[in-house]
Amino acid sequence: MKRISPVNTIIIAIIIVILNIVHNAIASRHTLKIKPLLTTTVGAFPKPDYVSLPDWFDNLKNIEPSKAYEQYLQTHIDNQKILDRATSTVVLDQVQVGIDIPTDGEVRRENYIYYHCRHLNGIDFSRLTKKVMRNGTWEALVPTITGPIKAQASFLPRDFQVAQQVTTHPIKITIPGPMTIADSLADAYYEDEEKLGAALAAALNQEILALVQAGCRWIQIDEPVFARYPDKALRFGIKHIERCFNNIPDHITSIIHICCGYPTKVDQENYPKANPATYYTLAKTLDNAAIKAVSIEDAHRHNDLTLLEHFHHTIVILGVIDISQTRIESVEEIEKHIREALQHIDADRLMLAPDCGLGLLSHTVILAKLSNMTQAAHAVRKQLATI
Repeated sequence: MKRISPVNTIIIAIIIVILNIVHNAIASRHTLKIKPLLTTTVGAFPKPDYVSLPDWFDNLKNIEPSKAYEQYLQTHIDNQKILDRATSTVVLDQVQVGIDIPTDGEVRRENYIYYHCRHLNGIDFSRLTKKVMRNGTWEALVPTITGPIKAQASFLPRDFQVAQQVTTHPIKITIPGPMTIADSLADAYYEDEEKLGAALAAALNQEILALVQAGCRWIQIDEPVFARYPDKALRFGIKHIERCFNNIPDHITSIIHICCGYPTKVDQENYPKANPATYYTLAKTLDNAAIKAVSIEDAHRHNDLTLLEHFHHTIVILGVIDISQTRIESVEEIEKHIREALQHIDADRLMLAPDCGLGLLSHTVILAKLSNMTQAAHAVRKQLATI
């Protein structure tokens, strides 16, 4: 048998060391560890009383969800100062109750999907088409895609900067995802869901890169329809989310939020929600995707928390506040919820949040719920530090 020369032995050893370094670097990039039990909100807050902008939460099943804003624009002048003030108020409300990663509250959005769509070429808001959406749970007259989807001038960097200037806490900005946007529009141009999604992802990527350039470090894409159409999510939806986050630096926390549906009014019982089993269907692929955090519901309708064991690398942002009910969860109740989750996931990969946006609830109820959530997180975090 031919012996390996000392020089070749050294070369092989160097190659092995390099491969180990590369492997560890890739693993460390995918598995982001954070301060245990950070708290955040998902997105929407109710607009302050002095904001006259229409709010989609006032009529979630509106047959013409884009029309109110068109009418509003005919009678109102530029209200940036009012919306800037409202954004600052909502951010400070979150900070004062202890939220670690606040959002801008989406207060300048008349609709969290169409707000972004108005900054894309190829969508005609004057041409409304009847469409059944969300697996048949909603029918409305929606804007129509009539040409290629292209991003216009970036707009979210200013939204971020207005919110960030009032706090040292990092602001999270939320964006509707390609599948959710596509499900909320009528397509008279692409006539191919995957091609449409790819075009939307490319346009969203431009906006996300502009956000990164502006200094935003927490960026969340909302894809509630993943829970309605898991097969499509697996076939091309998750791939398009990765395209949205293409070329972002490693220090950016990329997030996907998947909720199971809003009620049409607060305290509504037994409203149609997506099947929670879809979280299991999507978990493995999401965990292997180029996404650092996954935000899911767990308050209004609890999951079997062994679900968390399917996420080996990804941060899970767990919903511990019910956004559809006025009942205020106690600190003790939320603490119990957190401890149950910690039986299945490490504390440095668990974050806490409401199930979804808070637009249905009153200001008083929201602050009470969020305050209890942050107190519970602090209590459990303090206990973990003594172990």
